[in-house]
Amino acid sequence: MEERRSAAASGDICVIVPTIREYECVRAYVENAREHGFDVSRLHFVLVTEDFCDADEMRAMLSDLDVSGDVFDGGRREEWYEANGISEYGHVIPAASHAETSFGLLYMWTDESFEYGLFIDDDTLPHDDENYFGRHMENLAFGGEVERVSSDEDWVNVLYQNADEHGLYPRGYPYSAMDETVETDAVEIESGEVVASQGLWTNVPDLDAVRILMDGDLEGQAQTRTTADDFADDFVAARGNYLTVCSMNLAFRREVIPAFYQLPMDDNEWDVGRFDDIWSGVFLKRACDVLGTRVYNGGPLCEHNKAPRSTFDDLHNEVAGLELNEHLWELIRDAGADADDYAAVYAAMADRLADGEFDEYRNGAFFTHVGEHMRDWLDCLDALRRTPALADD
Repeated sequence: MEERRSAAASGDICVIVPTIREYECVRAYVENAREHGFDVSRLHFVLVTEDFCDADEMRAMLSDLDVSGDVFDGGRREEWYEANGISEYGHVIPAASHAETSFGLLYMWTDESFEYGLFIDDDTLPHDDENYFGRHMENLAFGGEVERVSSDEDWVNVLYQNADEHGLYPRGYPYSAMDETVETDAVEIESGEVVASQGLWTNVPDLDAVRILMDGDLEGQAQTRTTADDFADDFVAARGNYLTVCSMNLAFRREVIPAFYQLPMDDNEWDVGRFDDIWSGVFLKRACDVLGTRVYNGGPLCEHNKAPRSTFDDLHNEVAGLELNEHLWELIRDAGADADDYAAVYAAMADRLADGEFDEYRNGAFFTHVGEHMRDWLDCLDALRRTPALADD
């Protein structure tokens, strides 16, 4: 068994890539870093994959690229849980789900030298003309004036800048918040205030299945595509306004991990899926509003090359949670008002869901399920804090 992370490794950025197919996208991101003079020794790649994938080939790729990294299939994750004394919390990471990105957060938590995390989906590529990692780090260190966006529906469409032309709303944007009136102004942000940097995407927009069907596409993609011209300015959402947070191109500070659990989707009795990063973004935005921090949006853009698949398959995975998605943000929008850290805000939101009664919603019991898993997430982080990370034998 390989060591979890070399004692000599100096990287402060943990790059988490969930992958079962296109893991060689990592080559393009490493090449981008080197071409733009970004110090690749800062990067440590964690590939989260499945037992049916060729983990050895992934390790060989990392070796060929001469970058630090680890590969965790299902079996190796189980070994990692046991080695770190958290086998009882293995259920917080759903099986065979994109939400397995949460494993990367646990991995980060055991190593305090990781100051930053970065999620990259394997169906994306960086834009050649932009320093991908450098831009995310600049965003997280940003101080100065930036556009602030709000709406009369308390939701911000991250595709708002050209919405009059393309008419798109991203996956997870509530249907009840559409046709909003958008307002923009400028806000001064202090350095250190930004805790998450959401890079947006060109080519295939991140839409839900209903909106893809309305766009006339049966292959899970969308006929309407986005370009760099659709993202003229970086922006933040105003306090009290929510936005969709997609984990395909997202950097964050270590401190937000307690409030950034990627929710337990797919592997549940209600068949709710596809909202893991969306709901984690709702919770993170609430925590940021309470604590006076920000989610920064815009560049660096990535090219999203979503593979064709049945739109109806995506619809099946989403429909069980569509009604819940309309109401989640309202349920937690006042939670944790007096909290002084991310864990405390998150605990308040967990209590709101775990202790609530949601019989009026179809699949409302899933909210309780989520709240209980949120509590387990915080307990798991506490257990890891009490048990220093162990290298694999």
